[in-house]
Amino acid sequence: MHILRFFIDSDDFNIDFTFKSSFFLYFSKKINNYSMKKYISTDEALVKLQKYCAFQERCHKEVRSKLLNLNIFGDDLESIISTLIESGFLNEMRYATAFVRGKFKIKKWGKFKITRELKKNQISEYCIKKALESEIPYEDYLATLEDILKKKNKTLREKNSFKRTQKLAKFAESKGFESFLIWETLKDFKI
Repeated sequence: MHILRFFIDSDDFNIDFTFKSSFFLYFSKKINNYSMKKYISTDEALVKLQKYCAFQERCHKEVRSKLLNLNIFGDDLESIISTLIESGFLNEMRYATAFVRGKFKIKKWGKFKITRELKKNQISEYCIKKALESEIPYEDYLATLEDILKKKNKTLREKNSFKRTQKLAKFAESKGFESFLIWETLKDFKI
């Protein structure tokens, strides 16, 4: 490893700075990154966002924050978003449908939790309602609820049936299922 030495000689003082080269290079790169922000044109930003949206479905909020991170503001930001919508890269309904499908089938979330997350992403009520209706059949919803309750029941060590039922209900509520469906399912459940 190389050592860099700097000497500052003055009438009043003598200072000897010794740095290891890797340490010095690391901090010089950090300083250059902070002082030199990259500015990209709207055309370059549009191409980046097209790739970003083509990789996976995105909501308007995600695209807007990505553009702000790229230092695109104001009318340029709005024109890029409108271009993405017109060219089919950005579609709120398609995003909501894909989100609902993934969270229900893979993560086994209930309708309340899915709705809450979509509202966080500023998806309209209409899109949320249509996506939930189209992607979650009622029979599959009940079967999923029963399935997660059975799996959780196997892992619980609680002997008291009342406490066990309470824990199962809390678990299902944390997954976003409606309480009346949980209690109906637990009524027929063997604990």
